[in-house]
Amino acid sequence: MHAWIVDRPGPIATDPLRRVERADPLPGPGQVRVQVTCCGVCRTDLHLAEGDLPARRHGVTPGHEVVGRVDALGPGASRFAPGQRIGVPWLGGTDGTCRYCRRGAENLCVAPTFTGWDVDGGYADACLVDEAYAFALPEEVGDEQAAPLLCAGIIGYRALLAADVPPGGRLGIYGFGGSAHLTAQVALHEGLRVHVLTRGAANQELARRLGVDSVGGPTDAPPEQLDGAILFAPAGELVPLALRALDRGGTLAVAGIWLSDVPALAYERELFYERRLRSVTANTRADAEQFLQLAARFGVRATTTPYPMADADRALRDLAAGAFSGAAVLHN
Repeated sequence: MHAWIVDRPGPIATDPLRRVERADPLPGPGQVRVQVTCCGVCRTDLHLAEGDLPARRHGVTPGHEVVGRVDALGPGASRFAPGQRIGVPWLGGTDGTCRYCRRGAENLCVAPTFTGWDVDGGYADACLVDEAYAFALPEEVGDEQAAPLLCAGIIGYRALLAADVPPGGRLGIYGFGGSAHLTAQVALHEGLRVHVLTRGAANQELARRLGVDSVGGPTDAPPEQLDGAILFAPAGELVPLALRALDRGGTLAVAGIWLSDVPALAYERELFYERRLRSVTANTRADAEQFLQLAARFGVRATTTPYPMADADRALRDLAAGAFSGAAVLHN
């Protein structure tokens, strides 16, 4: 089979990915093999390729928004049937025994594995997944639409929960790419007022089309104080601005796995009055199940740009350049 690997991490212009031939992977106990139909392109893949996110092993295949069909079962695997369409997400495994897993916070597991980082992901013709960490997909959502839901959607939903906006409250969204535009749809369906602060005319226009309450630049002040905010842009310099936009008791949730350095914070101006700054670390399977149900119920739809799987390197270059709005999806 064909697969992309992270060969020499570095700036995306230096071609850190390489496409190789590999034997088809064989599923082990509790695993299924998935013939990949399509795979979303996540900013985490770019951070991995460029070395911002250190590779766990050389030659790993990126991709953790995988949609495909089960074509082989490992010993003991019985959750899915051959031919069934499933999704393979970022969270690939947990130890199930640490203090975090025991209390239901498996996103904080001390020994997790992640698809496309620890184990080979979906930038390939096929991949393996522990069946306990894969998901059946809503039939009303097509393959290309489903792919971005599996990380961008799930992690955005967890960030929305972390921002702790009360019913009917005011949410700020900083950055408006693949994850943010899905999160905004959920927030609007739940009755929140949504203010988007982002660069790029295409991203701003997408936000307007989705019906948000206001759109501005990333350093602009929103038109009203915020009950909560989510920082999707990997730009630490926006943290003080977003904190200053919060009302008393508001929360800023940082949704990315990587963030540039945060400048020094002024306590009275940015943190006083019980403003809170928190990170979002992966997700639980319960988050994923809940989000996928809401996405189907609310009719959440990804704005996507398709690429052939053979052009994965070009898709990442375009992501780095901001050449599309929404999410890119690779197709086999």
